[in-house]
Amino acid sequence: MSARRSPGVWAALVTMLTGVICLALEPLAPWLIAYPTEWTLPATAWAGEMLERLLSAIKPAARVFSDLLSWPMHWANTVLGRTPWPLLIGAVTALGWYLGGWRMAILGLGGFSFVLASGYWAESMNTLALVAVSVPLALVAGGTIGILANELPRARPAIQAALDVMQTVPTFAYLTPLLLLFGFGPVVGLIASAIYAAPPMARNVILGLERVEPEIREAAVMSGSTRVQQLFLIEIPTAGTQIMVGVNQCLMAALSMVIIAAVIGSNEDIGWEVLLTMRKSQFGPAMLAGFVIVTFAIVIDRMSGALATRRSRHELRVVWAILAAAALAALAFWRVLPDPGSITLLDPVADWLDTGLTAFNKANGQALNDFKNDTMFYAFLPLRIGLDQAVLPFTWGFQWTAAMSLGLFASAAAACATLWVLGRPVAGLALLIVAGIIETGVTDLPWPFVLAGAAALGWVARGWQLALLTAVLLGTILLSGLWAPAMLSLYLSCTSVAACAVAGGALGLLCAVSPIAWRLIRPVCDMLQTIPLFVFLIPVLMFFQIGEFSAFLAICLYAVVPMIRYTRHGLVSTPPDLIEAATASGARPWQILRDIRAPYAAPAILLGLNQTILFAFAMLVIAALVGTTGLGQSIYLAIGQADLGLGVSAGAAMAILAFIADRLVQGFAEERRRALGL
Repeated sequence: MSARRSPGVWAALVTMLTGVICLALEPLAPWLIAYPTEWTLPATAWAGEMLERLLSAIKPAARVFSDLLSWPMHWANTVLGRTPWPLLIGAVTALGWYLGGWRMAILGLGGFSFVLASGYWAESMNTLALVAVSVPLALVAGGTIGILANELPRARPAIQAALDVMQTVPTFAYLTPLLLLFGFGPVVGLIASAIYAAPPMARNVILGLERVEPEIREAAVMSGSTRVQQLFLIEIPTAGTQIMVGVNQCLMAALSMVIIAAVIGSNEDIGWEVLLTMRKSQFGPAMLAGFVIVTFAIVIDRMSGALATRRSRHELRVVWAILAAAALAALAFWRVLPDPGSITLLDPVADWLDTGLTAFNKANGQALNDFKNDTMFYAFLPLRIGLDQAVLPFTWGFQWTAAMSLGLFASAAAACATLWVLGRPVAGLALLIVAGIIETGVTDLPWPFVLAGAAALGWVARGWQLALLTAVLLGTILLSGLWAPAMLSLYLSCTSVAACAVAGGALGLLCAVSPIAWRLIRPVCDMLQTIPLFVFLIPVLMFFQIGEFSAFLAICLYAVVPMIRYTRHGLVSTPPDLIEAATASGARPWQILRDIRAPYAAPAILLGLNQTILFAFAMLVIAALVGTTGLGQSIYLAIGQADLGLGVSAGAAMAILAFIADRLVQGFAEERRRALGL
């Protein structure tokens, strides 16, 4: 009886009844299904007009700031571009030795030698110059924000909310207002990178300062130190490890954003080379340029990670010896050193890849195309527009009828009644709701049903505050006229997250029960987490060309890793005493997994699902480059048209969807932690 009176039952009943009422009244009130355009507000135009006035007022100061930033960019380009490549490779090798010994030194030497052999040395140095200038800006900004949040507890909620917004707003949405302020060029990419990379630094500074032991603070106060001395001489050094983790994340975020910024006019870096070769369908050179980006990402990630986690350092004498050898080699061969742009040792490999991929696509193109079309017709399209519109004689061989819809709902109702009798009413009602969604299609769902369902989930997760906030935020999307593209984005992100949850959960389970599987899958996860978002588009375009299916695959490749890691971590973190008690009671391994490990791992799995959702939304905008529809396409079009209102409004709508999903999953994870007493 208590299960049947739970908040979940009431939430599911309200959601289901709202959908039933909307569908029943559709002939009399069609506006319940499709929100009338005349009821929308010109929010996009208003936002564009207001922001244009604001940006016009600060544009002179912004242009001065841009001119100031051009100086460090010029010098960074000059230093990295004109430094002899043996000396630069030697410096990276020496740094690798100092941070991680011979293995890290080999990684630096091999990585930068690969960059040299690729023929993209000049473009790569321009990319590194952008990173070298944007990262200090992000570190200073993020560190300052983190310290302010620590020193001003009353301002912390507002700062945390601002950081949430900065991390949920799509990367492309930064570019539209920055274009009007600074114009096309590398400065926009630099500033966008700094904005995008600052929140990870701020969050790690906040977390590190929060974890400083109270005894350390008390000892600093008792020694007579001032607050400034206590902060900079005691607390920040104590939190140094966590802060260096923020530096690592800041570097990776800046590199990822610099690659994306190639879209807006930075035409002399490696990101532009990837974009240009993809547009020309030259997948061999695109793969080569993509591998250069991956190489940078791996080297930067490993070295900055070693800087954050390892206290021991290797001998400085070896460092100076490597630097001296590199300098002597550069001086000895100064006159005969080939220009790095002329070193194209890997061009035959790129040509071979291009030829091989072309031959493969010619031989298997029909099979790949059939697989893509079958997936679209029999899986994606029904979810998007519903069975009643997707099941046609052309694709399925028969026409979906009203009798079939009645049969679907009758079967779902019977299953719901069975589950209700068995004491699982929420599962039964959820099954009925899912049947209605599949029959109608995500993009054609009645807007009151979506609002009521999201608000009901918010109420179950965290109470009426989140329910009200969810309804208000979704209402702003509805009033702004962006409801249709928002539903398209929601459909594709939900489909991708569902696929990631199934595949990632299964792989995480496999890794939890098999150490051998984890040893094989872990390096793949590490590699996928270091690859910038832009690069994920290359392999899917090679085989499936542009379209929704390619976007789906790119999103899954990028977003599946958190689900694997957190599922595995949750399942292997069960307290040993619980396992021993279950074993002593005679439970079998699969029973322990089902009844002990899985419930205990639920908070960690939900956290992985939360990260997967955020990753999916982040990649959704990048996937607009390969022909998706929805909010991502609106943002991408706004950049090309310099439409500030559309870019900001669509970016805000995407951020709202990500924010709501984040809060809902966090709420359910907290409820599971409370239930487990964690």
